[in-house]
Amino acid sequence: MSDASSKKALICFIANLLRDCNHVAVGASSPIPGAAALLAKAAWSSPRHVNILGSVKNNFLTNGSQELFDCAAQGRIDAFFLGGGQIDGSANINLMGRGEYPNNTPRWPGTFGSAYLYFLIPKVILFREEHSRRVLVDTVDFVSAPGCSAPETYRTGGPYGLLTNKAFFKFEKEKGCFSLKSIHAGSSLEDILDNTGFDFLYDKENTPATPEPNPELLKVLENEVSVKIRDVYPQFSDTIFTH
Repeated sequence: MSDASSKKALICFIANLLRDCNHVAVGASSPIPGAAALLAKAAWSSPRHVNILGSVKNNFLTNGSQELFDCAAQGRIDAFFLGGGQIDGSANINLMGRGEYPNNTPRWPGTFGSAYLYFLIPKVILFREEHSRRVLVDTVDFVSAPGCSAPETYRTGGPYGLLTNKAFFKFEKEKGCFSLKSIHAGSSLEDILDNTGFDFLYDKENTPATPEPNPELLKVLENEVSVKIRDVYPQFSDTIFTH
């Protein structure tokens, strides 16, 4: 599968995860989640509202991240996306850097409200294309946002799952760990075990393959969403779509 086809498959997969949402917000520098939210809206009119920070046409927020945080606190955002330089098996994410804080090397962009949103938005999808032991670690070097909290901690949000270029994992809240739900084309259970630094639950005999993208959904992506996503991610659009 080509790189463009792989990215389109990820977009279609995420779109299906968003069909039960009313309002999806997407942070900056997130072209695949942004395209997926717009695809779900175009294909099924669900979510009804999509906000992509940094977009002019696909963002009705008038006060940037401050309004995003207000909406999250009011329970008006159903899904959001977080990544991380490191993600561990308890769904903790590290956005600060490798090594001991504050002497991280390299130093990454920083947390910027991720913990706040992680605690408030009910469906947080962790997304990182790279699937390697460098990224998916046993324990993050710094917890920018925790995946789990003590029972007495007020928390309406948290991790829904983790999507990479090899697989999709669902987060099992009661067990505090990930379970492998599907394996993408071109990968295998052995490949995922070799390249994942944390332990996870899986069915050794029967882990389903990730379904191929629906041709009709791909058509909507190519014909409608490619134009919309170009507003905020022109280089990404030119890379994976034919115009």
